[in-house]
This record gives sequence, structure tokens and C-alpha cells, in this order.
Amino acid sequence: MSNPTKATWRTEILPLILIGFGLICSFYFYAHFPQQVPTHWNFRGEIDGWSGKAFAAFFFPALNLGIYLLFLGMPYLDPKKDRYAEFARPYHIFKNFMVGFLTVVYFYVGLAGLGYNYPVNYVIPPGIGILFLAMGNYLGKIKPNWFMGIRTPWTLSNEEVWNKTHRLGGKMFIVMGILMIAGVVLPPGLFYSGFMFGVVIAALVPIVYSYWLFRQLEKNQ
Repeated sequence: MSNPTKATWRTEILPLILIGFGLICSFYFYAHFPQQVPTHWNFRGEIDGWSGKAFAAFFFPALNLGIYLLFLGMPYLDPKKDRYAEFARPYHIFKNFMVGFLTVVYFYVGLAGLGYNYPVNYVIPPGIGILFLAMGNYLGKIKPNWFMGIRTPWTLSNEEVWNKTHRLGGKMFIVMGILMIAGVVLPPGLFYSGFMFGVVIAALVPIVYSYWLFRQLEKNQ
């Protein structure tokens, strides 16, 4: 079976190192964690969720491995697998940034479980912002497929609609990423409200735009 994303050791070495390092560290964390470990923080940066030491130590490495395997397997299941070669580099960049972000989250939880209480607002929101920036920068380069991107009935029906919608979506992701990074200096309440408003806008506008664009192209044809 052909390799849709042209995966090689060069494309896979970084996520494999991160996942392997996380799996190794999970045993150290398990041996040194208390019985209850903080695993969730509210928008004010206050701990509002706890988990047992086994869950805190092993869940995130397992999740990271599962996400990585999902990225490897999705192209083989996609009826449009031949298109993946056209955006293989952005696909690997998405995969690596996702694995990297989950690794950061895991080690933040791990350090919190060991008693190092670094402010979560200076770690996780900027991490999400960097993830959004990476996705926004490459979103416009994704070609039509059934698993990644802004998949609406109109983007999947017309490649021009797909391309223009993803270019718009990429710009919105970049704006969201900048706001997430800048959010470290905003009051928590204002940051949370702005973030939720931004998520709604970023989710709805590309959908509405893809419908409007599809209708315009129909009229012109």
C-alpha cells in the first residue's frame, strides 16, 4: 500500500522522541506523584479538578500516542487519500505541533503533581496560541479530504470553495493564536469572554462563508 503522506524517519523522528520521552517519564511521575494530582484549571488559573496518580501519570502519554497513530492511519482510510501527497508537509507539521502541545500539557501536569506550581495562564494559553498560529499558517494549503480541515457540504462539493474557505479560516486561526498569546496580560474574566467569543466567530464565519461562496459560484455558472 502506498504511503499517502510520504512519511519517513525524518518526518517522524521528532514526534516519536517526544512520545517516547513522555512514556519513560510517566513511570517516574507515577513513582513520585501523591495519590491525588491536579489535572484541570479554570480560566482564573485555579485548580478545579483532580485525578488519581495512575491516571495523571499514564493518560496523557497514552493519549499522545493515540493521536499520533490516528494521524498515521487517517490517510489510509480516506477515499481521497491521493490528495494527501499535495499537502504532506502541512500534514506532518500539524501532527508534530499537536504531539508537541500535548507533551507540554503533560509535563505541566507532571510538574504540578510534583509540587511545582507554575501559573497555568502563562503556559497553556500561549501553547494553544502557538498551535493556532501553526494551523492558521498552513490551513490554506490543505487539499480536499474527509478528515482534516473545514468540512462543510459546500467545501466538499467544490474545490474553489474549499480553497477560499480555508484561506479565510487560516487568517482567523492566526488572529485567534495572537489573542491567545496576548491573553497572558489580560484580566482572566476578559480573556475568557474574548476567547469564547472568538471561538464562536471562528467556527461560524467559515461555515457561513462557504455557503455564501458556493451559492455565488452557482449563480455565476
